[in-house]
Amino acid sequence: MPDWGKLWKNVRAHAAEAVGFVQRGIRRTGNERDHLVLGVKTALAATAAWVLARHLLPPTVSTFAPFTALVAVQATVYRSLRDSAQYMSAMAAGAALAASLAAAAGIHGWSFGLLTVLALAVGRFRPLGAHGTQVAIVGFFAYSSGQGQIDYIGYLIASVVLGAVCGIAAHLVLAPARHTRHRQEAVADLITRIEERMGDLADTFDVREPDADAVHELREAWRHLSSDADRIRYAIDDEVENSRLNPRASIADSAGALIRARTALDVAQRCQDHLRSVSRSLDYAVSSGELLSLPASFGSAYATLLRA
Repeated sequence: MPDWGKLWKNVRAHAAEAVGFVQRGIRRTGNERDHLVLGVKTALAATAAWVLARHLLPPTVSTFAPFTALVAVQATVYRSLRDSAQYMSAMAAGAALAASLAAAAGIHGWSFGLLTVLALAVGRFRPLGAHGTQVAIVGFFAYSSGQGQIDYIGYLIASVVLGAVCGIAAHLVLAPARHTRHRQEAVADLITRIEERMGDLADTFDVREPDADAVHELREAWRHLSSDADRIRYAIDDEVENSRLNPRASIADSAGALIRARTALDVAQRCQDHLRSVSRSLDYAVSSGELLSLPASFGSAYATLLRA
């Protein structure tokens, strides 16, 4: 029997987490607000595409419009345009294959198998990206539901284009926020924390017999800083993409600012890697007792070097 009390507790916890996520997104800028805005734009684009397709196109193809709108609304304008182009190219290829085979060979089991083989081969074409499988999917719909007829394929193309237009229009109405300044601040904050941990490491070397638990905690702190640095790098890369084709204004020379932020992060990570290695060696030396075999002046001299 399921533990209904535990299940209800988990449901309440997830609901509270979702409510907190929404509240944070409403109160301040950041990832939470970006996700909320993206969700709202996606819902509006899909709804608009479905309503328009329902009134303008046959029911057999109207579902493709909201589905394409979902594909078209991505986190960045550049990604939206790229994915829309890839999806529509895959759709056109699949529809063309279905129409060609239906006209040349008719609707048969063996011709459907040939369509599958050809669609999978075309779908591996690298410029189609992650949407290569749509060649086969759209080809199946055009071949089975539309019998390869040009009228059906024309409506199918219209439905896909309608969905893409709705999705891209949502980005033009409310383009993704720019976060160049936030990325700069994140790098500056990381460097400040590295300096603080470097001071803690220097204090540890000043002691002849450092506390093993404190050294281990310092090593864990470096590990967390390393994870934060990787996260900041991903955020900078995302912001570089977000700046491409984005009509929203940002700070002056935002492209140069992101390059400088990435360069500063590179330097910070190199320093961090060396200091993390030092902390790991210190942790081993303390736990094994080898630190006591070194001259007493070594620790104070190394601490002075770290503070220089």
